[in-house]
Amino acid sequence: MEMRHKVLIVDDDPAVLELYRELLAELPSQPEIFVAASGARALSLLKAEPFRLLLCDLKMPKMDGLQVLSIVRRQFPELRTVVMTAVQDDEFRSRAYGLGVDLYWLKPDTHQNMQMFLQCIESLMGKDNDGGGFRGIHSKGLIDLIQMECLSQSSTVLRVTRGSLMGRIWINGGELFDAEIEGARGESAFRRILEWKSGTFENLPAEPSRERRITKPVNALLLEMAQAMDETSSIEPGDPGEGEAVHRKTVWRLAAIARAGADFVVSLPPDTQATAEGWGTDVAQEMGGWLRQALDVSQQITQILQAGPLLDLEGTGLDHRVLALPQEQNHYLVGWPAGDKAARLSEKSKQLVASWDS
Repeated sequence: MEMRHKVLIVDDDPAVLELYRELLAELPSQPEIFVAASGARALSLLKAEPFRLLLCDLKMPKMDGLQVLSIVRRQFPELRTVVMTAVQDDEFRSRAYGLGVDLYWLKPDTHQNMQMFLQCIESLMGKDNDGGGFRGIHSKGLIDLIQMECLSQSSTVLRVTRGSLMGRIWINGGELFDAEIEGARGESAFRRILEWKSGTFENLPAEPSRERRITKPVNALLLEMAQAMDETSSIEPGDPGEGEAVHRKTVWRLAAIARAGADFVVSLPPDTQATAEGWGTDVAQEMGGWLRQALDVSQQITQILQAGPLLDLEGTGLDHRVLALPQEQNHYLVGWPAGDKAARLSEKSKQLVASWDS
């Protein structure tokens, strides 16, 4: 008997969880559906069960959806992931694709879009590999279409038009080959086209003989574009856009961690009653408690030895190298891959957190 795939849906809205549980249960592959109302619960389930696919909302309390995805990328690299959100923002879309998600989908609002969504989910679980691709989804964004064409290993030329401007993107066998606009070719042209906020696009016949000018994976290029975006402007507490600003800052911080090559960052206020925040880890409170104890003990030792103020503290485990940075506003714990060279960890950690709260 063929084993049924397990699918996990994560959303803080119980009505959404129930709706998508019912819809996905009717897929031809008849997957087993699990639900979680928080990021922490989702990570616990992923550690306990072998899942094929994760569908995750973006804006959730306590643990943002992008934080969940950043942890999943590291701990469960084979898991296929889908962002299912109402957030219509190119920056968030780019960050999500930069984290390696397979699909970024706006929550369907019509019957036709819902059917397209379900077809994509079925395909991602490996039940629809006939090479037909994801045709006809032209109501979605340009980045979505590029990701889908690459995911389905298609060969096509995308002609993108915005007013009097026209660009083309070549995809062969699911690989991004080239782009062209106003005489520019390769990566620079691809970046210019994806910076457009609006326009139209259409599929043209493939050109397999096109010379390859782009060698980086499409997800790597999307991540680089996201990292180049400006930081969000600050919004005062209580303002209508406060929640959006907090979410954008989370997006920026996760990109900063990825850019530096770190695994996670934990921030801990000096106030003993305050709680820790974490990015890229689901055990921020436990790490915050360890960080406070480690700094207290180390500072006591430096006082006894009259060795001056504690600048940083390094530790090594089986999976990570960690560096603690005591500071006036916040203490930080930065985790790095175990193979990173210790010589530059202090410098790299300080650079990473230098603008954390700016």
